[in-house]
Amino acid sequence: MRIIVPYTPGGTTDIAARLVAEPLVKILGQPVIVENRPGANSIVGVAAAATSPADGYTLVMVLPAHAANVTLQAGKLPFDAIAGFAPVSLVVSAPLVLAGSRRIPGQTLRDFLDYARKNPGRMNYGSSGIGATAHLAMELLKLRTGVQMEHIPYRGTQPALQDLMAGNIGLLFDTYSTLKPRSEAGNIRPLGIAARERAAFAPDLPTIIEVGLPDFAASSWCMLLAPAGTPTDITARLSAEVARIVRDPLMTTKLQDLGFVVEGRSPAEAARFLQAEVDRWGEVIRAAKVTVE
Repeated sequence: MRIIVPYTPGGTTDIAARLVAEPLVKILGQPVIVENRPGANSIVGVAAAATSPADGYTLVMVLPAHAANVTLQAGKLPFDAIAGFAPVSLVVSAPLVLAGSRRIPGQTLRDFLDYARKNPGRMNYGSSGIGATAHLAMELLKLRTGVQMEHIPYRGTQPALQDLMAGNIGLLFDTYSTLKPRSEAGNIRPLGIAARERAAFAPDLPTIIEVGLPDFAASSWCMLLAPAGTPTDITARLSAEVARIVRDPLMTTKLQDLGFVVEGRSPAEAARFLQAEVDRWGEVIRAAKVTVE
């Protein structure tokens, strides 16, 4: 069996795939290979999975970019992001954390938003790239608050994080595990987590909802898909095994330490979640007039 990761090694998707793959080797009694196939904001690797035999031996681990690409790449995708796949499991999610530069005066998200309102053109924000969850989450924040900020896209999170520390950008959404070391070192200011309740891995970090934005939530997530037509008994078995893996107490602790929320949802639940994400981010992309070149 192979699990295609449509990104380079070391990222959120790759980590989640490898954490699942190792126990699956013992459970299934066969090799499970993680194959990195990066390119075109996940499209290259997902396309490889879409054209693979629907026999249960090929899975692909996708991020929210898969849902966003439905709108961003409308009419250009070499596969149908929904009908082309059989959902297996929503494995984990990772609520996004909003961090601010310490070069901006203020302690709270409200302070940063007030600063942006009072200083038009002086507040900008970064992301790991156009259409990334971090980008779309900030566009949602702008739509909800009416605050105008310029987007500075980077080629990945690390250069954006470096510029946040240097004060070249004012705000950045990313996962807790990415931001935690810089936050603990005092290099950036954590402002809030985009979750419906405080996270077990960061109980002292307020939610953005607490700051005054009702129902504001945005997460990165990892979902396993199989090619369309994969027998339902196979997807059901794989889904059940993945759920058992991530809900094992030792694995749950490990995942929480990495800033993940354990999901392990069924194929039907994963399908509903994916469609909801396509609809949700499609609305944001159209309202914010986000385009990719």
